[in-house]
Amino acid sequence: MVREVITSEAHAERQWPSAAAWLLAPGAGITMALIVWPLAPGAALAVGLIVTVTCVLLLTRSAERVVVTDGGDPGLRVGPAFLDAWSIGEVTALDAEGTRLVLGPQADARAYLAHRGWISTAVKITVVDSEDPTPYWVVSTRRPEQLAQAVRAIRPPS
Repeated sequence: MVREVITSEAHAERQWPSAAAWLLAPGAGITMALIVWPLAPGAALAVGLIVTVTCVLLLTRSAERVVVTDGGDPGLRVGPAFLDAWSIGEVTALDAEGTRLVLGPQADARAYLAHRGWISTAVKITVVDSEDPTPYWVVSTRRPEQLAQAVRAIRPPS
């Protein structure tokens, strides 16, 4: 017998770089083309294009997908990592200062960080699984209140 698991996304977003970060790609390409120009003018355009495309690919690959699923397999997925709904404890939406504190002076080296430097706000999710050595997750998001609300909604009743 085949059992179908129905799962829906309660919240989904990507941790895309800021507009300023995207300007780094052509800036790096132009800079490299100018460096190569005196040595090999014919190759300068190719080098600039390769550097630009490489930067764009790196920026695209660094934008992790953050998904809160409910239904058959509820939990939080950030890139390849998954936190089961039964392991979710306290959920806190953090402003820029709160994010700085949890990543700096109040940081725990065992925490799972899905942080992107171009996003100043985050959500802190306490892990209540006694077999998991990770005390909490910190997930960068531009919509901390919405993500926190979606994560709270999938927690099982205490």
